[in-house]
Amino acid sequence: MTVVIEIDEEAKIKNETSRSRSGSENLSVPDLLGLPQRINQNLPAGASTDPAVALNSTSSSAGDGSVRRSEELTLRVAATVVDVLPNGVLAIEGSQELRVNFELRELLVSGFVRPEDVSRQNEITYDKIASARVSYGGRGQITDVQQPRYGQQILDVILPF
Repeated sequence: MTVVIEIDEEAKIKNETSRSRSGSENLSVPDLLGLPQRINQNLPAGASTDPAVALNSTSSSAGDGSVRRSEELTLRVAATVVDVLPNGVLAIEGSQELRVNFELRELLVSGFVRPEDVSRQNEITYDKIASARVSYGGRGQITDVQQPRYGQQILDVILPF
């Protein structure tokens, strides 16, 4: 069966993210089992193991993305009958993916249909689907810009300062 979806929408979305963080940590263990004193004796004049450990970290990320769209869609999605309820109502599901300029758009449809609402052309409009779930969304480069890079995310876990 074919589900006919008519969407007339406009959307303006603008997202900005900014994050900054810096930290410093000093750890000194001057009397760790007498090791620093023994090591310091063998170092050249003026050299020392103090401070024994020092840590510094700085991180920042920024992202900017925007979507401005005006869409008038008339989509036809093939859906399959996945179950027939005891009262004769049909449970249907269908999906469609569309890629445009590095953006992936995905359309998912599911719900319950009375057989008498299906036209002779084996079509039904989405507004006649009971418990209709129509999901239209996507992902792509604009979404990627909003996220910190993988290396930055790993450093955020390892260096929590």
